[in-house]
Amino acid sequence: MTSSRFARRLAGTAAAALVIGAGALATAPSAAAKANLLSIGRVALQEPGLRADVTYSCDPGMNHQLVANAVKLGSTGHDESIAAGTIKTDKLTCDYDSHAARVTLRPATGAHFAKGDRVKVTVFYFDNDGFSYAHQETVAAL
Repeated sequence: MTSSRFARRLAGTAAAALVIGAGALATAPSAAAKANLLSIGRVALQEPGLRADVTYSCDPGMNHQLVANAVKLGSTGHDESIAAGTIKTDKLTCDYDSHAARVTLRPATGAHFAKGDRVKVTVFYFDNDGFSYAHQETVAAL
């Protein structure tokens, strides 16, 4: 009898802990759950390169840049067309809320993008120590 009573108490304690934990998670500020997220919206031509509309959220005090890279699908080697752009730390609003930004991607020397090209765009945060995180990518037709 003692072992079954102990098992019931242990199960009851575990269930109570689960309910309390779920309640704490449900009452946590929803903003904290959204921090440091990225999503890519529209990608379009913008002479001489591209532009990407990005929605981002980041923690207050974050000291990172938002980076966007693009590569034209089907281009390789010396014919590879790539472009890159950044939004510097002081231009980001980091307050847990979602914000819209337009990143201008400048093409590398010799790169060319035209209407109808398919490009893979990757966005991510890049910190002062060289680490990157929160990578998101999409393929879009220009």
